[in-house]
Amino acid sequence: MKNQTTVPDIPVSPFAGEAPDMFFGLPMAMARAMALRGERIGHNQAQVRMGFQPDQANSRGEVHGGSIATLLDCTLAAAARAHDPAAYGVATIDLTLHYVAAGSGDLIATARCERRGRSISFARGEVRGEDGTLVALATGSFKLIARQPAPAGA
Repeated sequence: MKNQTTVPDIPVSPFAGEAPDMFFGLPMAMARAMALRGERIGHNQAQVRMGFQPDQANSRGEVHGGSIATLLDCTLAAAARAHDPAAYGVATIDLTLHYVAAGSGDLIATARCERRGRSISFARGEVRGEDGTLVALATGSFKLIARQPAPAGA
């Protein structure tokens, strides 16, 4: 991944301005709880920002590792469905993380789907601080789940 916090070859999200409990077009209350904002998606890639929240800090006041894991899980999953984000959800099969440095303030994750099969996708990504500091790396595999259209009148 590039050594910057905004990756210009990922298109700006067509879901810009969506409600805080939406995540790249899908309802996800956890997005609000974790202050996740989908910033970019497309070309098999995704970028997500997690706003700093004191309730998600560890005893040193830095972002807790569990929050970083959630950010990476959601960002890699978004990259896995970036080819058609409104048509697919995903289920995480596995996720491997490597913490590199402490994170503070807002964190930005970027991910790329490295391989997509008929039902399983493989992605890798990273988290950086707003200053570009590498915080964590991850790889994961995800089961693609076709979304069912909402019933008429719902």
